[in-house]
Amino acid sequence: MFPPFERETFPSQIFWLAICFVALYLITARLVQPRVGGIIENRKSRIAGDLAEAERFKREADAAMAAYEKALAEARARAQAIATETRDKLQAEAERNRRILEDQLNAQLAQAEKAIAATKTAAMANVREIAVGAAVAIVARLTGVTPPDTAAATAVDAALKRQGT
Repeated sequence: MFPPFERETFPSQIFWLAICFVALYLITARLVQPRVGGIIENRKSRIAGDLAEAERFKREADAAMAAYEKALAEARARAQAIATETRDKLQAEAERNRRILEDQLNAQLAQAEKAIAATKTAAMANVREIAVGAAVAIVARLTGVTPPDTAAATAVDAALKRQGT
């Protein structure tokens, strides 16, 4: 048979097994376990620190995001106010320019109407003179007698009054 299975050596093998087991247990308990426990504790504390730092970074990022959104909202409000102010200024300037242009056009229109009235008056005076001359020529041609200018002028004035001009 084989030595591990012989009955005569079995008690000594159990004895040495117990001694080796106790020795390995003591070595493990005194040397290995504290080192492994320390490593585990270091890892736990490092993980806890990393989680705390990540939480702090998250809070800082949330605060930065809130500040950014607030600044963005303020910028939008300022831009809206500037746009409204600019639009109002431009509308006021356009209205002022329109009034100035309207006043200039009204002044030019009044001058044009005066010029037309003066031209009309001058033309009417010429028409009256031409009408008086034509009336004298027509009467002279038809009757052979030249009427006095005053009679022809009176007749033309009466005719113009009937026409309302």
